[in-house]
Amino acid sequence: MIAPSILAADFARLADEAAAVAGPPGHGADWLHVDVMDAHFVPNLTLGLPVVQALRKATDVPLDCHLMIEDPERWAVGYAEAGAHNVTVHVEASREPVALAKDLRAAGARAGLSVKPGTPLEPHLETLRHYDTLLVMSVEPGFGGQEFMPEVLEKVRTARRLVDTGHLTVLVEIDGGINADTIEVAAEAGVDCFVAGSAVYGADDPARAVAALREQARRASAHRWA
Repeated sequence: MIAPSILAADFARLADEAAAVAGPPGHGADWLHVDVMDAHFVPNLTLGLPVVQALRKATDVPLDCHLMIEDPERWAVGYAEAGAHNVTVHVEASREPVALAKDLRAAGARAGLSVKPGTPLEPHLETLRHYDTLLVMSVEPGFGGQEFMPEVLEKVRTARRLVDTGHLTVLVEIDGGINADTIEVAAEAGVDCFVAGSAVYGADDPARAVAALREQARRASAHRWA
């Protein structure tokens, strides 16, 4: 799965930018990744619920909302109610992550849990049993265009083993520095869904860039795409 990040898109043309990655049925973006930042949990401010509500009306691509915010218990359910397909919160910010996962599902969304590069996975494995998606950050959250941190792939491998053995049922997603040079090593480690910003929106043809990244991931993880 490829989830282009609109953090790298033209914010003045978000509807057009969403359409640019939609592609023909079955060949375009699987999800549209929406980075919500509050300038508190991370040192940047992006967009919020009104923009997500507008995007939901403008595209049929499922919205993957990544909330890099403080107090997600207060705000996250609103994104689910707005029609987001997947709503991800940070384990470092959530006070009651198990209860929040239940609330997100009750509101109609998949529940995602994200970990920063420096956050170990093991203390949160029991919490992950209540979630649908694990988002491993391969850069420090807050800004696009950063370099991929390969050391986080050990967390991906751990999650992949637990999924493959039936101990977890999460989709494994990665976000940060994903491009033609890094997607294959991430796929080999066991990633299911790849968030890509400038690698897609910096291309002349974003939909073709999505297709090319997907093909690279398929080749690198052929046993999971049979």
